[in-house]
Amino acid sequence: MNRTVLVVSTGHGAGLTATCLGLVRALDLSGVRVGYLKPLAQPGADDGASDPSTALVRLVSTLRPPESLPAAQVERLLGSGGIDSLMEDVVAGAEEVAAASDVVVVEGLTPAPELAYAGRANAALAKALDADVLLVAPWGDGDLERIGESIAIAGGPFRAGEDDRVIGAVVSAVPEPTHERAERLREALAARGVRLVAAVPLHEELGWARVRDLRDELDLEVLNEGDQDRRVKDVIVAAQSVPALLPLLREGRLVVVPGDRHEVVLSACLAAMNGIRLAALLLTVGEAPDPRVWELARPAAATGLPILLSRDYTYETANAVHGVDPGIRPDDRERAELVAQNVADAVDDEWLATLPTRTHTRLSPAAFRQRLTTMARAADRRIVLPEGEEPRTLRAAILCSERGIARPVLLGDPAEIRATASGLGLSLPDGLDVVDPRDVLDDYVDELVQARASKGLTPEVARDSLADRIVLGTTMLRAGAVDGLVAGAVHTTAATVRPALQILKTAPGAKLVSSVFFMCLPDQVVIYGDCAVNPDPDAEQLADIAVQSARSARAFGIEPRVAMISFSTGTSGSGSDVEKVAEATRLARLREPDLAIDGPLQYDAAAIASVARSKAPDSAVAGRATVFVFPDLNTGNTTYKAVQRSADVVSVGPMLQGLRKPVNDLSRGALVEDIVYTIALTAIQASMLD
Repeated sequence: MNRTVLVVSTGHGAGLTATCLGLVRALDLSGVRVGYLKPLAQPGADDGASDPSTALVRLVSTLRPPESLPAAQVERLLGSGGIDSLMEDVVAGAEEVAAASDVVVVEGLTPAPELAYAGRANAALAKALDADVLLVAPWGDGDLERIGESIAIAGGPFRAGEDDRVIGAVVSAVPEPTHERAERLREALAARGVRLVAAVPLHEELGWARVRDLRDELDLEVLNEGDQDRRVKDVIVAAQSVPALLPLLREGRLVVVPGDRHEVVLSACLAAMNGIRLAALLLTVGEAPDPRVWELARPAAATGLPILLSRDYTYETANAVHGVDPGIRPDDRERAELVAQNVADAVDDEWLATLPTRTHTRLSPAAFRQRLTTMARAADRRIVLPEGEEPRTLRAAILCSERGIARPVLLGDPAEIRATASGLGLSLPDGLDVVDPRDVLDDYVDELVQARASKGLTPEVARDSLADRIVLGTTMLRAGAVDGLVAGAVHTTAATVRPALQILKTAPGAKLVSSVFFMCLPDQVVIYGDCAVNPDPDAEQLADIAVQSARSARAFGIEPRVAMISFSTGTSGSGSDVEKVAEATRLARLREPDLAIDGPLQYDAAAIASVARSKAPDSAVAGRATVFVFPDLNTGNTTYKAVQRSADVVSVGPMLQGLRKPVNDLSRGALVEDIVYTIALTAIQASMLD
């Protein structure tokens, strides 16, 4: 039996939507099948557009909640006494979500002076959906008596008589929620019979809007597009002289200045050209710079500096900027993810455990990624990154160091790495090692000579080879100076894998090196192998890939049910390709008698239960496969990319299997998040090879 939790705020600015995002995230991470519903649209949403909360849930999760009932319809029915009819529509819309969920998170309406019916509507929602109620209040000025009183008042309609539906409260934007502060808050709520579910910490960066958000809300003219996704961390009005202004030109600052203050415009442009990543330059009074000044500003524009123009005076413009709606925009995935995780991290695990347990075992994409980071932290490994100056790699290294996912070692020119970090508005944490290859190259000549002794490698040739940073990093790995290597952001797969094969060689018992991708499908994580290394493996090699992939699945908490993919299921087709897959299946069974493996299977028979019942009714794997082994690289790589791009599926990998020590290759189109999870995978592999 599922459970419904209605989330209700004490007023505007309490963090209602953020709490719902975080609660959905926390439940998903715990393996519970979670659903989300915003039954009634908040007034103010554009006609025909999704309610912003619904859009944000779709943005940061695999859920696809139904649309909210339009605010105009809600107002009309409530105004004419049609609340019963309205609730019938709500219940009908909730049935499908409830049927597919263990817990349904329902977002109520936010009370506001212009929304007199919010309290009445929320009370009706609680009864119609038979929902428990979670209250949300802001920290505000930190007056505990006031916070407790606001929660008591908001919870009143849900605590009539014996019908007490309130199961807890969340307090948002708590500055430095120390143990002592949290305890005092917990006691203040307990005095009113309410359990503290989360004291959500205040992080300034979670409120930073993008330049594009200001542009759209204030209808600013764009003089130079630049990077519209830059975050506005601070706003300054440039009223000072240039010498007084210069110390204020810092990363993330929006500079507001009249368009005819040419000395200020040029100063800001010079700062941008010197690596200071200003958020944007906002010119006022509707006056663009003199064409001659504009010409001098072009190199700054080329650095990605957005330059915008307001028709208003400077004072009015600055006030308008400060008054921009602080809410998360429906397309701001980065900020929505951070907000959701911030709340999820704060939720009381014991309280979460009081909600229904999962109805079946599942490893959701969010739970899988959480497991990766948890296992990687426990592994505590040094991972070398030969592409140290590459911006995405540098960002990933900083994130991994700050989150304790690994101890990254960047290979590169320290001055260039610091300059790149400064240009990105980042600082290198104390735990991040930067190694200049020129300083350590001679230390690994003998190690490389020993590794390639069978090829007659001389010290002179070894020294030349170590000028290649991937070769150097791989040799460091062989020597035990680091525990794993990740590269490929700007190198080919061959450039990453070849040194590993030559210097590290295959692990005992492995016939070849292969790869797997962890495919984060909407409801589960499955493994695809081999999609990156072996062009056309024979039957024996394909069996080895299947066994390696099953072991990888088991190591990362995925119960392996291996489908050997072909264009034919069972004996329905013939030919050398089908025979290869059948023979590989037989050989894999001989090597691992207890392994759940079947083939040949077509992809639909392996993945979809209804198809499996028709094509392979006696198979223990068909319809529920978790590991898909493709017959060749052409099939595997094509399928992985088609699923990844067409279905908007996050993939983690490729993770290489069969090496003595872990080396992993990145796609040259890898995102920062991809690199972070590849580093985590590598750290976990290193701990398993001990």
